[in-house]
Amino acid sequence: MSQRNKELAAYVLDQLDGIGAVRALPMMGGYLFYIEGRVFGGLYDSEELLVKITPASRRALPDEKPVVPYEGSKQTMLPCPLLEDREAFRQLVLDMLPELPAPKPKKSKEKKEL
Repeated sequence: MSQRNKELAAYVLDQLDGIGAVRALPMMGGYLFYIEGRVFGGLYDSEELLVKITPASRRALPDEKPVVPYEGSKQTMLPCPLLEDREAFRQLVLDMLPELPAPKPKKSKEKKEL
Protein backbone atom coordinates (compact mmCIF):
# COMPACT_ATOMS: atom_id res chain seq x y z
CA MET A 1 0.00 0.00 0.00
CA SER A 2 1.46 3.33 -1.00
CA GLN A 3 2.07 6.14 1.46
CA ARG A 4 0.17 8.42 -0.94
CA ASN A 5 -2.94 6.22 -0.69
CA LYS A 6 -2.72 6.25 3.13
CA GLU A 7 -2.50 10.04 3.16
CA LEU A 8 -5.29 10.40 0.61
CA ALA A 9 -7.55 8.01 2.57
CA ALA A 10 -7.03 10.10 5.70
CA TYR A 11 -7.84 13.25 3.71
CA VAL A 12 -11.06 11.74 2.32
CA LEU A 13 -12.16 10.81 5.84
CA ASP A 14 -11.31 14.29 7.09
CA GLN A 15 -13.33 15.91 4.30
CA LEU A 16 -16.36 13.79 5.25
CA ASP A 17 -16.00 14.15 9.02
CA GLY A 18 -19.37 14.61 10.70
CA ILE A 19 -21.74 13.61 7.89
CA GLY A 20 -22.47 10.09 9.10
CA ALA A 21 -20.82 6.75 9.62
CA VAL A 22 -17.94 7.04 7.12
CA ARG A 23 -15.02 4.63 7.16
CA ALA A 24 -12.18 3.43 4.99
CA LEU A 25 -11.08 -0.18 4.77
CA PRO A 26 -7.76 -1.19 3.23
CA MET A 27 -8.28 -3.53 0.28
CA MET A 28 -5.76 -4.91 -2.22
CA GLY A 29 -3.27 -2.07 -1.83
CA GLY A 30 -5.92 0.64 -1.85
CA TYR A 31 -8.97 1.61 0.17
CA LEU A 32 -12.72 1.23 -0.10
CA PHE A 33 -14.86 4.00 1.37
CA TYR A 34 -18.19 3.36 3.04
CA ILE A 35 -21.00 5.58 4.29
CA GLU A 36 -23.66 3.96 6.46
CA GLY A 37 -22.23 0.56 5.45
CA ARG A 38 -22.55 1.26 1.70
CA VAL A 39 -19.54 1.45 -0.62
CA PHE A 40 -19.40 4.80 -2.40
CA GLY A 41 -15.85 4.86 -3.73
CA GLY A 42 -12.26 3.82 -3.46
CA LEU A 43 -8.58 4.44 -4.00
CA TYR A 44 -6.93 2.03 -6.37
CA ASP A 45 -3.67 1.83 -8.35
CA SER A 46 -4.20 5.24 -9.92
CA GLU A 47 -4.01 6.92 -6.50
CA GLU A 48 -7.04 9.07 -7.21
CA LEU A 49 -10.47 8.89 -5.64
CA LEU A 50 -13.02 7.08 -7.77
CA VAL A 51 -16.74 7.03 -6.93
CA LYS A 52 -19.47 4.64 -7.95
CA ILE A 53 -21.61 5.63 -10.89
CA THR A 54 -25.06 6.64 -9.68
CA PRO A 55 -27.54 9.23 -10.97
CA ALA A 56 -26.20 11.68 -8.35
CA SER A 57 -22.54 11.16 -9.31
CA ARG A 58 -23.44 11.53 -12.99
CA ARG A 59 -25.19 14.86 -12.26
CA ALA A 60 -22.32 16.15 -10.11
CA LEU A 61 -19.55 14.93 -12.45
CA PRO A 62 -21.03 15.29 -15.96
CA ASP A 63 -17.66 15.76 -17.69
CA GLU A 64 -15.93 12.77 -16.10
CA LYS A 65 -15.50 9.64 -18.20
CA PRO A 66 -15.99 6.22 -16.57
CA VAL A 67 -12.81 4.32 -15.78
CA VAL A 68 -12.09 0.77 -14.71
CA PRO A 69 -10.64 0.89 -11.17
CA TYR A 70 -8.28 -2.06 -11.67
CA GLU A 71 -7.42 -4.61 -14.32
CA GLY A 72 -10.09 -7.29 -14.59
CA SER A 73 -12.77 -5.22 -12.85
CA LYS A 74 -16.29 -5.60 -14.18
CA GLN A 75 -17.38 -2.30 -12.74
CA THR A 76 -16.59 1.20 -13.90
CA MET A 77 -16.33 4.24 -11.69
CA LEU A 78 -15.94 7.99 -12.07
CA PRO A 79 -12.90 10.06 -11.10
CA CYS A 80 -13.88 12.55 -8.39
CA PRO A 81 -12.21 15.94 -8.82
CA LEU A 82 -14.52 17.41 -6.14
CA LEU A 83 -12.36 16.14 -3.29
CA GLU A 84 -10.70 19.53 -2.76
CA ASP A 85 -14.10 21.28 -2.57
CA ARG A 86 -15.23 20.04 0.85
CA GLU A 87 -18.86 21.16 0.63
CA ALA A 88 -19.39 19.90 -2.94
CA PHE A 89 -17.74 16.57 -2.10
CA ARG A 90 -19.79 16.12 1.06
CA GLN A 91 -22.98 16.93 -0.86
CA LEU A 92 -22.07 14.42 -3.58
CA VAL A 93 -21.61 11.61 -1.05
CA LEU A 94 -24.86 12.50 0.74
CA ASP A 95 -26.74 12.63 -2.59
CA MET A 96 -25.30 9.24 -3.57
CA LEU A 97 -26.26 7.56 -0.28
CA PRO A 98 -29.89 6.67 -1.11
CA GLU A 99 -28.82 5.40 -4.53
CA LEU A 100 -26.18 2.98 -3.24
CA PRO A 101 -27.05 -0.68 -2.67
CA ALA A 102 -27.82 -1.59 0.91
CA PRO A 103 -25.21 -3.71 2.65
CA LYS A 104 -25.79 -7.42 2.38
CA PRO A 105 -26.87 -9.00 5.66
CA LYS A 106 -24.11 -10.95 7.34
CA LYS A 107 -24.59 -14.69 7.44
CA SER A 108 -24.97 -16.03 10.93
CA LYS A 109 -22.37 -18.46 12.08
CA GLU A 110 -24.38 -21.39 13.35
CA LYS A 111 -22.62 -24.05 15.31
CA LYS A 112 -22.84 -27.46 13.68
CA GLU A 113 -23.53 -30.37 15.93
CA LEU A 114 -21.56 -33.55 15.44
